Amino acid sequence: MSLDTVKRVVIKIGSSSLTSRHGEISRRKLEKLVDQVVQLKDQGHEVLLVSSGAVAAGYRKLGCLERPSSLPEKQAAASIGQGLLMEAYSELFLSHGYVTSQILITRNDFSDEARYNNVRNTTSILLERGIVPIVNENDTVTVDRLKFGDNDTLSAKVAGLVNADLLIILSDIDGLYDDNPHNNQDAKLLRTVDKITPEIEAAAGGSGSSVGTGGMKSKIEAVKIANASGIPTFLGKAGVSNILDDAVQNKAKGTYFTCAEGAPNLNHKEQWIAFNSGPEGEITVDEQGKKEILENSESLLPTHVYSVEGTFQSKSVVRINDLSGEAIGLGIVNYSSEDLTLCRDLEALEAKEAAVKFEDLVCHKEVITPIKI
Repeated sequence: MSLDTVKRVVIKIGSSSLTSRHGEISRRKLEKLVDQVVQLKDQGHEVLLVSSGAVAAGYRKLGCLERPSSLPEKQAAASIGQGLLMEAYSELFLSHGYVTSQILITRNDFSDEARYNNVRNTTSILLERGIVPIVNENDTVTVDRLKFGDNDTLSAKVAGLVNADLLIILSDIDGLYDDNPHNNQDAKLLRTVDKITPEIEAAAGGSGSSVGTGGMKSKIEAVKIANASGIPTFLGKAGVSNILDDAVQNKAKGTYFTCAEGAPNLNHKEQWIAFNSGPEGEITVDEQGKKEILENSESLLPTHVYSVEGTFQSKSVVRINDLSGEAIGLGIVNYSSEDLTLCRDLEALEAKEAAVKFEDLVCHKEVITPIKI
């Protein structure tokens, strides 16, 4: 990884890295971040910023002494803080000759394939025109059940969306250690991680500040999503001098999560199916159907559908299970639940179309992260 190979960079910055200890926007921290992003821009990189900080920046102005815990207060604080955050970003980037744009999204924008593609097309144009898109979840209108969870996850999904060459996650920690450094002074920083193993996941303790929402575990989940999309990820500490330029040049202090040889490289449609679609029902397949999918890489025929659960229409995404109830993957089904049940009952003697085409299916064995919504 070098300046010659990394063109498009997605940077995620956490709340604690942008705000003062009182929860308000830190002008000094913002200036340091923008200066480093500008350095990348001046070198010819396309940069998209996934920025936390809206709630943290706004809750004091709302009259709260502490970060609110109730959803209405969080949303009210975000509606204030998002404007303050964007105003500061816009002013600082404009002083260097760069224009910013704001993209506020919810999980619904990603779960609908048409809207997902619209977001991709919009961000692609912005990046190609030299704009710095600043992305955040639309906390003002998002309810908990429709949230991405945290901006670590959001940044990984956005990195896949825009075909990034590198995802940089900046936080208040300087990488992944083999043990909790707060409890073990001999814990060692892992400089390179080629594969997320159970041992790596076990080392990802509950790190993070009271200002943010994502800990080390959420960052590992983000890495899984990015790596499944063929995107290497760097995790490092915000505020370190020249951290972004060094990260791009593969010489920063932190942890590099590489994409191991043979790792999956999901295309946009597969990314949407695996990480964003939200299954609308479930189908169980027999042993032959399971073999056709996992061993022969063939489409699933209606004759191998054992049972159907839920109500769904044709072209919906469904979860595919084997007879033991173990999930095989997710796929776009070509029949409604009613028609698929009818085909199965008639042994699908006249069914000419696959229940799920193999190219519309993402198997668990293909992705590092469990397929879950």
